[in-house]
Amino acid sequence: MTGKPIDNQAIDQLFLEARTQNAWKPDPVSEDLLRQVYDLARMAPTSANGSPARFVMLTSNEAKERLKPYLAPTNVDKIMAAPVSVIIAHDLDFGDKMPQLFPAAGAAMKAYFASDEQMSNETAFRNGSLQGAYFIMAARALGLDCGPISGFSNAGVDGEFFPEGRIKSNFICAIGHGDPAGVWPRNPRLSFEEACQLL
Repeated sequence: MTGKPIDNQAIDQLFLEARTQNAWKPDPVSEDLLRQVYDLARMAPTSANGSPARFVMLTSNEAKERLKPYLAPTNVDKIMAAPVSVIIAHDLDFGDKMPQLFPAAGAAMKAYFASDEQMSNETAFRNGSLQGAYFIMAARALGLDCGPISGFSNAGVDGEFFPEGRIKSNFICAIGHGDPAGVWPRNPRLSFEEACQLL
């Protein structure tokens, strides 16, 4: 890796011009492109390479209808209209895959996570959240727009999509090509002085 900054166009696409989408163009998102998004996102770091995130990509109307009853009313239209709505979840038993994902010490890492349920669950949530953010950035990098939401019933979604109880939903992200007409004015952000400390 050379460590050179990316160009301004890339920075705009990932951060400065990227917006949370509330309306969508009808352009489809192919399975191939969804695979590219995941293959890019999966390369970013997680604790001990545990990779606890699980992505349920709802591409059909039938699949999205299963999600609809658990959405907050203000989120129904934008999630149902999106070409793809992704349930970003995390696997509480992610440690079982440590022999595959951390071959240098997989058995020891599996035992480590199995030894402390609270720590393991916190690790799954934290790193699954990171992977959800990586997924958004990967989608943006590949030319897609995103509309993440947390306004839904996690218990309802878990019961519908993950009834075995091992996987827990975190948030939902609609992806596709956004309609600029649905973008709200950008809200303020905290300044460096408000949010950061140099010690």
